[in-house]
Formats: sequence, structure tokens, C-alpha cells
Amino acid sequence: MSRDRPSTTRGHGAGEVDTVISVDEVVRQTAAIAEDISLEQLDALVEGHPYVSLNDLVAGYGQMRILHGINLRVGRKQSLCLIGPNGAGKSTVLHAIFGFNNIFSGSILIGEEDTQSDVTALSPSEKLGKAGIAYILQEKSIFPGMTVEENLWMGGFLKNQPAEAKAAAEAVFDKYPRLAERRRHPAKVLSGGERRLLEISRALVMNPDVLLVDEPSIGLEPRFIDMVFEILHDLQHNEGKTIIMVEQNAKKGLEFADIGYVMVSGKIAIAGKGSELLKNPKVGELFLGG
Repeated sequence: MSRDRPSTTRGHGAGEVDTVISVDEVVRQTAAIAEDISLEQLDALVEGHPYVSLNDLVAGYGQMRILHGINLRVGRKQSLCLIGPNGAGKSTVLHAIFGFNNIFSGSILIGEEDTQSDVTALSPSEKLGKAGIAYILQEKSIFPGMTVEENLWMGGFLKNQPAEAKAAAEAVFDKYPRLAERRRHPAKVLSGGERRLLEISRALVMNPDVLLVDEPSIGLEPRFIDMVFEILHDLQHNEGKTIIMVEQNAKKGLEFADIGYVMVSGKIAIAGKGSELLKNPKVGELFLGG
């Protein structure tokens, strides 16, 4: 969506909206309702001690700074959803946590209170292998010419032995029979929902503690969107994963997440429980379809 093109989806895909509004206008209105968010407010949304903490993080690409002193807190086994207009820096937060961009200042801490470590300078492979952080890309990250099984093996590329990756893949097949039935099929023949399931499953091969999920509903039919969020719910509540998500379907994302942040221009504009943001009339007008 271009920054000057009018849009009829003020609610970012959450429903039909009659009012035509440009992205620039959404940015302006979001900035107008931004609040001063204190660390105490962010900490109050966390159950227990923060498991993932971003502290005054300034990050971007090349020499361009996109994030301007971001603070973020989410507890172990909690979920956090980032919403906001296009260009707000939501995916940049995930990229920064995983090591895909430049961090100019600030820090990223991972772990329990007594074992927390600074992972700011780690590479993506170190984030995955040592810190237990996995990144699930927006879409089209599978290898279409490889089989479903081979795609899962690729998820275990950091395992010490190929046998370990294969054993981890078998555990995924045990959990998701839908994939097991297609293990010998090339990934390109999978439906959209099955491809998203494969992308999520591949990230699970390394048994991460933290899942960074970028636009899980993008390009999916409604029935597959529900399936993906059911899978993420299971991973959080039954397997204890901590989930940080970016989701353009703000209603779906906030319904899912324990914590919601509204971002604008590389900063946190509003923070609250997901259920509270769903009831916030200002958030509803801009991102939830009225």
C-alpha cells in the first residue's frame, strides 16, 4: 500500500470500512492518540518477570534509523502482538530481535530473571542455536522444489548431526498428521494453509523458546487463518512458547495476544492487554473497522 494512496480498509483487513483514508492520515491520527508509555506500564502487562526485553532500542537498515528508542516487555509463555499503520516499524522490531538489521544502540535481553543474557550482538544463527529464538517469515519461505520432509530437515540445519534434525522432523510429523501425510510431496503442491503450517513447523525443529511470527494470516483464506491461530494458541498454551507477532489483521491479532502494542513512526504509541485494545474506541476506529 503506497503512503499516498487512499484505502478503504481503515481496519487493516479486519472488516469493511466505508470511509476512504490514506496511510498518511492513519499515521497522523495514530500519532495524535499516542500516549507516553512508561516502563512501569510495560512491566505491569507482563506475567512474572520479562522473558524478552528491548531497552531503548534504536535500529534500522544501512544508516537509516527506523526504530527510535523502542522498549518492549513480554513474559515467558505470553504473547504480544504489534499493530499499526504500514511503515510503523513493526516487522523491523522482529528483524532487530533476530539480527536481520543494524542496531545502533540499546539492548535485547532474553531469559529468566536469574539467567537473562544480552543477545543484542548475536547473529541470526546464534539467536536460533544459542538463544532459542526462531523467526517465521511472512510467506513464501519454503523451498517449493523440496519435499515437505526435506523442508523440515532444513529447519534443523544447526543440529550437530543430520540424525538429530530427522528425529526432530519426526516429532513434528507426530504432532501434525496433516504434514505427515504429505511428507514425500514437493512443498509447491501444498495449499496455502499447509504451507503456513510447514513454515511454522520448520521453525519448531530447533525447539525454540521464542517465536517471532510475521503476518501469520497474510494471503490466507479465513478457514486457514483460524487454523494457524489455533496452532499458535497450542504452541503458547500447551508447549510454553513465548510469541511476538506482527499482524495486519489487528482484530485477529489482538484477540489472540495477551499484550498489544500500537506502533507509529518507529515508536510505541499505545500499550495494553490485547482485550483492552480491542475495546479502545480510538484503536477500533483506526484498526478494527470502526
